Amino acid sequence: MASLGQNGAAMGLDEASVKPHERLGDWLADDMAAVNALIRDRMASEHAPRIPEVTAHLVEAGGKRLRPMLTLATARMCGYGGSHHVHLAATVEFIHTATLLHDDVVDESEKRRGRPTANLLWDNKSSVLVGDYLFARSFQLMVETGSLRVLDILSNASATIAEGEVLQLTAAQDLATDERIYLQVVRGKTAALFSAATEVGGVIAGAPEAQVAALRDFGDALGIAFQIADDLLDYGGTSAVIGKNTGDDFRERKVTLPVIKAVARADAAERAFWRRVIEKGDQRDGDLAEALAIMDRHGAMQAARADALDWSAKARTALQGLPDHPLRGMLDDLAAYVVARIA
Repeated sequence: MASLGQNGAAMGLDEASVKPHERLGDWLADDMAAVNALIRDRMASEHAPRIPEVTAHLVEAGGKRLRPMLTLATARMCGYGGSHHVHLAATVEFIHTATLLHDDVVDESEKRRGRPTANLLWDNKSSVLVGDYLFARSFQLMVETGSLRVLDILSNASATIAEGEVLQLTAAQDLATDERIYLQVVRGKTAALFSAATEVGGVIAGAPEAQVAALRDFGDALGIAFQIADDLLDYGGTSAVIGKNTGDDFRERKVTLPVIKAVARADAAERAFWRRVIEKGDQRDGDLAEALAIMDRHGAMQAARADALDWSAKARTALQGLPDHPLRGMLDDLAAYVVARIA
């Protein structure tokens, strides 16, 4: 039986062929149109035309807009009928875009979502300052909801993201980085915003505390599963799938979960290899293939995939106590999809 979207139109799409985030987008089309209009309005600048130029390059690059959709979906699922969920979704997208602008400068990246990065097209100074502008805009949007609790959640998430990025600077090229530290980094740089995005949807809807806690747990677990999958795709995906060059994390000497697991099982020769390519940055032709061979010998990729599946299962379990709603099914499918990409 076809389900009805927010605007009442029948959704006769074959669910087996439509990705979960696309189904969410169809259901939330009216809300997302309002979010996009608000984003375009608030990224404008009367005195600094470079701000909308840089912002538009990234915001309009065709990203999934997954994080703002999570806020819209959780608010609607919990029965919200007002308009402040649109402000919160735009806030989440601005925070996310600001972190991407800053990340690309820190990582010296040249490609984002399959396109040249803003720092490559303009310069590092523009990327950093426009990122700062978007953070400021996000706080203006938060305040407009009139909810101190929402402000508390999203401001704490912003601080946690920044803390996670700084921690990653110290951990990224250090082979002593273990899974505990990795999880702390991931909770900061990725899961914090997923968790805040889902939690504020419940808060603005006035959902019971048990449901708000479940939404927070769902976002946290989904964000962790999403990041582990992304780290795995870097070693086994295609640029068309992940929007960046396969092996970028290796070339940038990032100690991600597959590397951590491989290092933990390494013999002396393999450990020397990892020290050379990661800690010393002495990378040569064929080193990426060798890294993949070492990971394969020790089952590092399979072990990391098992972790991603476990976090996906935790996310799906958190949804069980939430209202029975078509959007809950879509969120459940989304939690399954983020790890299905690495099957």
